Amino acid sequence: MAAPIAFYFDFISPYGYFASLRVEELAARHGRSVEWRPMLLGVAVLKVMGLKPLLDTPLKGEYIRRDVLRHARRHGIQLGRDLNASIGNPLPPARAFYWVRQHHPHLQARVVRALYHAFWAEGRDLSTPEAVAAVLVPAGLDPAAVAAGAASDEAATLLRNAVAASIKAGVFGSPTLVVDDEPFWGCDRLAEVDEWMSVGGW
Repeated sequence: MAAPIAFYFDFISPYGYFASLRVEELAARHGRSVEWRPMLLGVAVLKVMGLKPLLDTPLKGEYIRRDVLRHARRHGIQLGRDLNASIGNPLPPARAFYWVRQHHPHLQARVVRALYHAFWAEGRDLSTPEAVAAVLVPAGLDPAAVAAGAASDEAATLLRNAVAASIKAGVFGSPTLVVDDEPFWGCDRLAEVDEWMSVGGW
């Protein structure tokens, strides 16, 4: 099997959500798997790049609000989250993911889908370990264990290391797909990623 697609994303990113709905099918079409790699836009954008969040950026913020809703309508994607609502604390879902990947790696894709659906399709608050645990998680995961795992020092360290690795890899946005060491940023690049894998790059 060819090398997996490294899929960098933040659970608070609507574009990451849109891409997550398509990336597995895209990877499978080319005989690849998806390597899920949550990152933190708060580190990449605010701390490293020194920029404001997209929705707080003059002019661009209003465009993004229209673009997200337009994309959802175009592709028939349910959005239950008010784009003007507080995103809450992005750490618990990302920490929960890395805890699951460490202890139940075969469930990580299902956890991504469950958390993304809860946050964007249902508009649920995932800003505490308890809120994350309340999400309908895959069979085989104990919600209490997930909550404890998301709150653990182990999960905090795993996420911190993963975010540092994403910065070192040059990742600054969600989603970013890396195919054979070639990065593609944005859900609007999926068609280009498809073509790249079809022809072997250019």
